[in-house]
Amino acid sequence: MPYLTLFGVHSKSKMSPRPPPNSCDTFVVLGDCTKGGHVVFGKNSDRPSEEVQEIIYRPQMKHEEGSKLKCTYIEIDQVGHTHAVILSKPSWMWGAEMGANEHNVCIGNEAVWTKLESNEDSTERLLGMDLVRLGLERSSTAEMAVDVITSLLQEHGQGGPCSDTETSLIYHNSFLICDPQEAWILETAGKHWAAEQIKSGYRNISNALSIGTKIDKMSDGLKELAQEKGWWDGTGDFHFARAYGASEANGRKEGGEKLLSKFSEGGNFTLTQMFDILRDKESGICRGTDHSHPTAGSMVSVLSSGSQRPSCHWFTGTPDPQRSVFKPFIFTSNVKISPHIQSPKIPDDEDPAKIVPRFAKKVNRTHLLYRRQQAATENGGSIVETLRELERKCVQETEACLENFDPERLSEMDDLFKDCVDSELKFYK
Repeated sequence: MPYLTLFGVHSKSKMSPRPPPNSCDTFVVLGDCTKGGHVVFGKNSDRPSEEVQEIIYRPQMKHEEGSKLKCTYIEIDQVGHTHAVILSKPSWMWGAEMGANEHNVCIGNEAVWTKLESNEDSTERLLGMDLVRLGLERSSTAEMAVDVITSLLQEHGQGGPCSDTETSLIYHNSFLICDPQEAWILETAGKHWAAEQIKSGYRNISNALSIGTKIDKMSDGLKELAQEKGWWDGTGDFHFARAYGASEANGRKEGGEKLLSKFSEGGNFTLTQMFDILRDKESGICRGTDHSHPTAGSMVSVLSSGSQRPSCHWFTGTPDPQRSVFKPFIFTSNVKISPHIQSPKIPDDEDPAKIVPRFAKKVNRTHLLYRRQQAATENGGSIVETLRELERKCVQETEACLENFDPERLSEMDDLFKDCVDSELKFYK
């Protein structure tokens, strides 16, 4: 069935009304609103039911000149050097829903629908999740990541199924990118895009274009195309979301803004308050496993600037943050990551010729932590409170260590994430 028919669109020039995408929320609170002046990033990744999200680490690497890189669908030119990254990713794809790199850059993406959607979007190109990973592997600042992602978008375009079980799940992407100094909102429509720099306060994105008249960077011809299509008359300030957006912001975005406002009042926003936002079910930000698109994984990062304290990245690696444990990761020279939070390798994953056929079959990609967590928390009960207490202690101990951190002892953090995964597993036996 053609892509446009699947989504209720019956004409290339005119789209019928439809509900907006219904997945994912990404947040950032800048240093002027946080306790300690650190930037706090957070994201819930809502994905098709039963899709498994894994946590992987890739060290910095040098690559041979002229070498190629196989992304989810297409092959592109590799760069000479890639940075170390920690990623939370759907286990079937190359790209990632969210992650961080060794230079304290964090990126998360959102599905958006725009007026530039067409049959061409089903063509396999770069996924938004590929662009997240490429931005992290190739950038040392948030602004550099904007430039990397937009250059790749211009060269290769975006497209292809964003799920291995729902082949009709195809969309354009928006991104929230931050480092310890600033954040950027990058929103795309086909190969076109607009970017907004955020220097203070807080911001969240959620499945609809949100950039208005404050545009700090944009693709060539963005305004001209809007005029040509009749989406902007050329008078007054150009408003990107009004011109290119095909859906309105959902209630989750408004709910997220209220929570950010509440918790950042007084300038003392904290790590655990971002946990609370990602666990908020009343707003719809947190999705249980009974939902068709539950929260498959969650991430929170505290980015330190100009101090000896290292940045710390917290991941669940399991569905529904209300039933999951956030576990800390710190970049070190010899960092270890648990195999129990990584999915088994499927032979077809390495064979481009078999990518399309695998959509037709159900593959068990569950990792050990996923299986144990799902079984133990299925009926809630005391185990969830036990897990929350485990997390509280971990946060207290990690924060105390980071407050008085000695860089000479960074190697002591090599096994931090691995040990936390192992400790969580013990509670499920």
